[in-house]
Amino acid sequence: MRSSCWHCFFVICRESKSSSRMKNNITGRAGIRINAPVEKVWQALTKPELIKKYFFGTNTTTDWQPGSPITFSGEWQGKKYEDKGTIIDMQENSLIRYSYWSEMSGIPDKPENYVTITYELSEENGKTMLMITQENIPTEEMKNHSEENWKKVLNNLKEMLETKELSPL
Repeated sequence: MRSSCWHCFFVICRESKSSSRMKNNITGRAGIRINAPVEKVWQALTKPELIKKYFFGTNTTTDWQPGSPITFSGEWQGKKYEDKGTIIDMQENSLIRYSYWSEMSGIPDKPENYVTITYELSEENGKTMLMITQENIPTEEMKNHSEENWKKVLNNLKEMLETKELSPL
């Protein structure tokens, strides 16, 4: 079994020996209800020092402005990586959407090889629903693996926010 990591989705792509691919209609989804106000969840999604705590130690660099680059870097299984994308949309306390590509994927760095990742937040009675959608996944197997990794990330985030470790933000 593979260990969880930020870019495991793309390691599977390499293992399938895909040298190029087209846009796909396969979409993965994962969601969670967090016992925290939307503002607190938003901070955890947008502050690099918090992202690193629940997202497999990845370093995130961006200014979160639409059109700006976003990079994720770190080390996985002894190998350094730097994955990248572009912020597509940002609506405070509500939505983050960005494109994403991993250098470890073995797939050429072309627009059609990027996935689109969307975080949607809504709050009801002081609890936040966070839904993550990942579009342009090549196969159902990769979708299933990606959804499992997102569930781990979401559970890590929930645990971090609900243990009051970060209070007050």
